[in-house]
Amino acid sequence: MGRYALQRLLGVIPLLFVVSVLVFMFIHLIPGDPARLVAGKEATLEEINGIRTQLGLDLPLWQQYFHYMGKLLHGDLGSSLRSGLPVSDMLMSRLMPTLILTFLSLGWALIIGLLIGTVSAVNRNRWPDYVGMLTAISGISIPGFWLGLVLIQIFSVQLGWFPTGGVDSWKSYILPSLTLGAGIMSMLARFSRSSMLETMREDYIRTGRSKGLREFIVVGRHALRNSLIQVVTVAGLQFGFLLGGSVMVETVFSIPGLGRLLVDSISFRDYTVIQALLLLFATQFILINLIVDMLYGVLNPKIRYASS
Repeated sequence: MGRYALQRLLGVIPLLFVVSVLVFMFIHLIPGDPARLVAGKEATLEEINGIRTQLGLDLPLWQQYFHYMGKLLHGDLGSSLRSGLPVSDMLMSRLMPTLILTFLSLGWALIIGLLIGTVSAVNRNRWPDYVGMLTAISGISIPGFWLGLVLIQIFSVQLGWFPTGGVDSWKSYILPSLTLGAGIMSMLARFSRSSMLETMREDYIRTGRSKGLREFIVVGRHALRNSLIQVVTVAGLQFGFLLGGSVMVETVFSIPGLGRLLVDSISFRDYTVIQALLLLFATQFILINLIVDMLYGVLNPKIRYASS
């Protein structure tokens, strides 16, 4: 297992390098002059050039990249062009709301999605299957921002059960997590149903039934357990999308997380914060893929041994 993990970890290093180059180049292709933004509208040309020199923007692009990476490897993400605060402090202050929202969304989506998928597979071509798949298709089809606005109108404005936004209490995360997790739940429901149907055609399932095992044991201990290998892969990949996809939900529900910070930074052209956030989202997605890959090797030793 150690060799398998080391192989996967070494494969991530060049990928992270490529991502850092792409993010850096993308930021420098955005129209606008960061030096002019920092200096303000009333600044003279000399003041703007002085700030450009101070920020290192007068250097060749390749020197700017290595200068940025050198600071990054020491934990220095720079300072916000808008507020002057350290970018690392800004990210840390916004990280927790996004993590809470993401884990809650994935948690309920995984539980409900597996339940719907399992029930649909066991009751294939019967009414529970039709109801479950109709629910899954609806969850995928409904736009997230529209679902969020509908939930706010019904449960916040009309019924007054939940806050319309912010993170004042645990109730503030209920509607956003439902909005963010709806699409993931639907995808997991359809995927788990397909995986369950494939697993239930295996010979060992028929053998278990022929030996007189109860259907609950056959489904829960054998079919569902082996189907989880593929479901875990999909769930892990969706976790990466949830962290990046929180932008829309945090904006609709006014949650002060990383997604909302990205929207605000784009609005004010705060390039250093945008660059740090894009690099963070890309890096966490790569690392989550690595973790899922290793977990897949743990759950399915055949993959691990074949790779080794």
